[in-house]
Amino acid sequence: MIDLRSDTVTQPTDAMRRAMADAEVGDDVFADDPTVRRLEETVAGLLSKEDAMYVPSGTMSNQIALRLHTRPGDVVLAAAGAHIDTHEMGGANALAGLTINQLPAKRGTFTAQQVTAALPDPPKSIPPYLVQPVSLVEVENTHNGAGGTIWPLAQLDEVSAAATAGGAATHMDGARLWNAAVATGVSEAEFAAGFHTVSVCFSKGLGAPVGSALIGSAELIATARRFKQMYGGGFRQAGIIAAGALYALNHHRDRLSDDHVNASRLAAGLAETPGVELDLSSVETNIVYFEVTTKTAAEFCDQLLDEGVAMLPLGAHKVRAVANLMVGSADIDAALKAIGRALVA
Repeated sequence: MIDLRSDTVTQPTDAMRRAMADAEVGDDVFADDPTVRRLEETVAGLLSKEDAMYVPSGTMSNQIALRLHTRPGDVVLAAAGAHIDTHEMGGANALAGLTINQLPAKRGTFTAQQVTAALPDPPKSIPPYLVQPVSLVEVENTHNGAGGTIWPLAQLDEVSAAATAGGAATHMDGARLWNAAVATGVSEAEFAAGFHTVSVCFSKGLGAPVGSALIGSAELIATARRFKQMYGGGFRQAGIIAAGALYALNHHRDRLSDDHVNASRLAAGLAETPGVELDLSSVETNIVYFEVTTKTAAEFCDQLLDEGVAMLPLGAHKVRAVANLMVGSADIDAALKAIGRALVA
């Protein structure tokens, strides 16, 4: 099976499994797991923040950040199609009592001017308590729903500055921040500089089996640890899985460029395939979205599965394919042949 459904479908490599088997462990709830602490210190250092907290998933990391920066009834500004709103099962509303204001977005990004316009600025004739506060501005880099697109650094800095000037905190959903850094040469720390908290994932492109981290100041992460327990994220001997994440962080970041090359290779082949519509300029990292015009996406994906290739239907005609650790260039070529057969089946 050539599995292009996501970069979360990867299997641990043999070397990663050995690192996990040999991991030092302790009770992480008591902060006694040395491998977890080593992972947290490493990722905090990479992003030039004071501390980090290892959690089971990116959704938990994001939801803890939302709770950390807001109070029930507050508004969060985010791009249209943001993962925190469209893929986290209504957690922002259910767990933190928040309203997500989805700003119109171009490839998953919005402007500082949009932030300023959306921040409340009531006249003196209106008491402040009659205005719903905007307490957080959230960005997603890369933006999953837009196709793995990258925020330009200058625009990101302008947005974070506008949020701070308006009294709002800032959070980055950087589940695939590693991809943005590899694709642009801009370090993770540079991307993260203007944000109070950043969430990063180890179980997507990096290929670890479990986990994400929330990174920020020592004070914020100390508070976040309470919410981790509250949300059921307390680990015990988590060093076994943290070792996989640490191995991925130390050994799999540079190879993300291979996934980007393979995604571009797939996109180029799709663009030349009858029955497919694709904007090549939208493919910036490892995610490819395209439209099939001769049948529904579900029919296409079912027929493609019979050919030994897995992709995800995301609408009537929209399909997602994601290059990942388990897929090489020969697999991309085989997938393109299978796509051609599935489209005429």
